[in-house]
Amino acid sequence: MTKDDLTISQPIEVPAGRVNRLARLGSMTAGIVGGAALQAIGGMARGSRPDMRSLLITPGNVRRVADELARMRGAAMKIGQLLSMDAGEFLPPELAQILARLRDQANIMPPSQLGQVLEQGWGPGWRRNFKRFDVRPIAAASIGQVHRAWTKDGRDLAIKVQYPGVAKSIDSDVTNVGALLRLSGLLPKGFDIAPYLTEARRQLHEETDYGREGAQLQRFSQWLEGAHSFIIPRFHSDLSTPQILAMSFVDGKPIETLAEADAAIRNRVMTDLIDLTLREVFSFGAMQSDPNFANYLYDAETQRIVLLDFGAARDLDPGVTQAYGGLLRAGFSGDAGGLLDASVALGIVHPRGEERGGDTRLLALMQSIFDALRADHFDFTDQTLLRTLNSEGLALAQGGYHPPSVPMDALYLQRKFGGLFLLGNRLGANLPLRQIVTSHL
Repeated sequence: MTKDDLTISQPIEVPAGRVNRLARLGSMTAGIVGGAALQAIGGMARGSRPDMRSLLITPGNVRRVADELARMRGAAMKIGQLLSMDAGEFLPPELAQILARLRDQANIMPPSQLGQVLEQGWGPGWRRNFKRFDVRPIAAASIGQVHRAWTKDGRDLAIKVQYPGVAKSIDSDVTNVGALLRLSGLLPKGFDIAPYLTEARRQLHEETDYGREGAQLQRFSQWLEGAHSFIIPRFHSDLSTPQILAMSFVDGKPIETLAEADAAIRNRVMTDLIDLTLREVFSFGAMQSDPNFANYLYDAETQRIVLLDFGAARDLDPGVTQAYGGLLRAGFSGDAGGLLDASVALGIVHPRGEERGGDTRLLALMQSIFDALRADHFDFTDQTLLRTLNSEGLALAQGGYHPPSVPMDALYLQRKFGGLFLLGNRLGANLPLRQIVTSHL
C-alpha cells in the first residue's frame, strides 16, 4: 500500500488520556471565546456593537480548531469527515474549511510512542519476529497509521497501529467535540447534529475494533473469491490484536493516477467499481462505506484494483436497500410518482401531507439528475450536472430548507455513490451507466 489516507505531517504525540484530551479541547475553547470577548469589550468601548460570530470565526481560530481536532484524531476527525461528506452542502464556508483541513491532514505518532503501543500489543520482545519494521508510516488516518514490515519467516506485511487513547475516549470525545461545534456558532440554525454524533460514536467503536476489521477482510475476500478485477489484503491473525491489524502488503499506484491511462482502462476500472458497489448493496447486503480515493489502488501488472480499509464496512438495512432500489428503478424509468414514493420511503423528502417548500424543488433536482443519467453514455466530466447540483443545493440551503432526518444507511449509500461520481470525474470516465445500474435491479 503506497497511497496515504491523508497528508502525513510531522510526528506529534497523540493525547492519550481522557482527562488530557478534555483539557486540550477546553483550553482551546476557552482561548477562542476569551479572545472574542476581549475584542467585543474593546469594540463596545469604541461605541460599536460587536458581532460575536464574526469575532469567533476568524482565520486564526479556524486554523486553530482544525489543527487541534487533527491532533486529537479519533472522534474529532471522524465527526468532521461525517459532516463534510453527508451534510456539506448545508454548512457555512468557515466550517467547510475546517472539515476540508481534517480530511486532508493527519499528524503521526513519534517513534517512541509507536514503540510503546507495539510493546503493549506484542510484548517487549516483539522486534525478534521482524527482519525489518519501518517506523515511518506509509499511511495515516483518523484512527491509526500503517507501517510496512518484513517478518523473519518471510512475510511482507502492512501493520495498522491504532493511536493510543482513541478507543477509550470515544464517548467523551464525541460529546466534547459536539459541544465545541454548537458553541462555535458554525452550525446552521435548526441543523440537528445529534444523529451525526450518535453515528460517530457507533462507527468509531466499530472502527477501533481491529478484530472486527480482520473479520470483514475475510468476509469480503470470500465474497470476491475468483473475481479477477479485485485483490484484498490477507488477514494475519497471529500478529493481530484489538489495536494492531496485520495484513499482507499489496502494492499499487493511487487510483487517481489512472487519469493519464488509456480511456479503455479508465472506463473498465470505473465500471468494475460501480458494479462492485451495486453488488455490495443488492447482493451482499453489506458495503465498504468509505469512498475515500485512498481506499483504492491499481496494480498495473495484474490489472487489478486493490481494495483497502474495511473498518468502515457495515451491514445495510434491507428496508433501506429495497427503497433505494425503488428509487433507482423509478429514476431510470422516468416514473415521477415512483420517485416520490421512494423518496418518502427513504426519508429524503417529507411525508405526503407534511410537504415543505423545498421538497418539490428537491424532487425536481433529482429528476434532472436521472434525466442526465439515462443517456446512452454518461460523461462524468460534463460540468452541466455538477453546476446544477451546486446551484440548486446552495439555493435550498439559503432558502432555509432542512430535509427530514434521513436513515444513516441512506446517507452512507449517498456518500458511496457520491464518492464514485467524484472518482469518475477525476478519471474522465464515459460509461453506459443506465445499463450498468439497471442490470442489478
